[in-house]
Amino acid sequence: MHIPLTPIRCLYRGVDLYARKTAIVSGDNRFTYAEFGERCERLAAGLLAAGIQPGDRVAYLSFNNNQLLEGYYGAPLARAIVMPLNVRLTPAELTCIINHAEPRILIYETDFAPLADHLRAACPSVERFIAIGPEYEALLAAGRIARPDIRSFDESAICELFYTSGSTGTPKGVMLSHRTLYLHCFAVAATYTYSDSAVELHTIPLFHANGWGRPQSCAFIGLKQVMVRRFDPSHVLRLIQEEKCTGMSLVPTMANALLNCPDLGKFDTSSMREIVLGGAASSPELIARLEQAFHCNAAAGYGLTETSPVATGARTKSTIAYASDEDRLARLASTGWPLPGCEVRVVDPHMHDVPRDMQSVGEIVIRGDLVMDGYFKEPKATEAVMSDGWFHTGDMAVWDEETYLQIVDRKKDIIISGGENISSIEVERAIFAHPAVLECAVVSSPDPQWGEVPAAFVVLKPGHELSEKQLCEFLQGRIARFKMPRCFQFSELPLPKTGTGKIIKRQLREGLWVGKDLRIQG
Repeated sequence: MHIPLTPIRCLYRGVDLYARKTAIVSGDNRFTYAEFGERCERLAAGLLAAGIQPGDRVAYLSFNNNQLLEGYYGAPLARAIVMPLNVRLTPAELTCIINHAEPRILIYETDFAPLADHLRAACPSVERFIAIGPEYEALLAAGRIARPDIRSFDESAICELFYTSGSTGTPKGVMLSHRTLYLHCFAVAATYTYSDSAVELHTIPLFHANGWGRPQSCAFIGLKQVMVRRFDPSHVLRLIQEEKCTGMSLVPTMANALLNCPDLGKFDTSSMREIVLGGAASSPELIARLEQAFHCNAAAGYGLTETSPVATGARTKSTIAYASDEDRLARLASTGWPLPGCEVRVVDPHMHDVPRDMQSVGEIVIRGDLVMDGYFKEPKATEAVMSDGWFHTGDMAVWDEETYLQIVDRKKDIIISGGENISSIEVERAIFAHPAVLECAVVSSPDPQWGEVPAAFVVLKPGHELSEKQLCEFLQGRIARFKMPRCFQFSELPLPKTGTGKIIKRQLREGLWVGKDLRIQG
């Protein structure tokens, strides 16, 4: 029997098996699975009444809330494509994306009303702007579609459209099909096994590759999902206590913010069972601090918007025997090993596997059920990242016989100094190990003798002091001399980040190469 693979099946599994259970907690709003399913069907009816046709894009400009989560199912139920937008982009960037994707409807939070006014004039494809509030509720009140026949869905049709963060260049629209999303749900559910009593805290913005792919798997398993509208460390800690949350996903900058929150320890977080880190490289020190603070499992994961997004996880593997606790923490902070349905290799420029010696560096390539269908309206860009059925990630890594991967850098972020390749991630991990460091980024800086050298941007924890000399002394013995940053900038201000908390290295690097001054160490 062939039944189309679609995340709509995830929604109705939750409705059928957990109708009376609380499904969504969003501010003061609480909905059971039956109520949530009805709202999704009402959204679909409203979109159809507004003239939405199959394949049309429905854009969202919203923080995490129940209305955005409803869009994940309501738009596909109307045979449309849901398109969450990064709320931290500039008006010019959003205008560019919207004019490229050409959504017909844009649903927005009233916080963004001035921005919506700007987009009305700049984006002619958008026929209707709908504010979340009375206008949105009126859309839902107009009617309700009947439960559709799952067999009527085309599993190859595009279901979601996400634009990449732009941290390394121009954002591209990543097309994810119904089939891809359904199989990604299975891969996540099989990897991060939950009891149906688990409670997922949506800390990652849902405009970024569906917040690490959790909404579908959470509905599929019947979990309570708690929305974090905007990430505030104290509020997150309070929600963990009030809703007895058991799992959450974080980028390292979020984890740092929680660990350095003055309210850490004031709330009962004993319900937490698992923390998954992704979006940027983690460190063993960060894993250890999370374990100590939350007394739960913590491990890194890896993926891209193009892989739905989770491709690998650093969870434990029965064939691995840790040599020491340091080895255990290093493994948990690594890129990890592939999820079900995902094949991963580390290759040289000729697509030959590099030796599995944790020394030879190659590029991560991926194929499988979780990889995107391509970039929207950009066949040449799609072709550029595909080679004989393998997706080229642009991430450079080493690996071992257990298919454990460790990313060493992005292709664009590797620093070539005097002919030597320097991993910015390796240097960042060494800097982050200092107890006074809150966050850091290492990029290339021009140098007349060596071509380029490492430059470090360092943000200290509140109330801490650290000089360049002290930091250099700390780094001695941790990294080779040629990897030592030759220029430093200490700041009390946070580093520039994307909407998901990834540090925008491109912006830091460009500032150096156009001549912004940093003090040079001898």
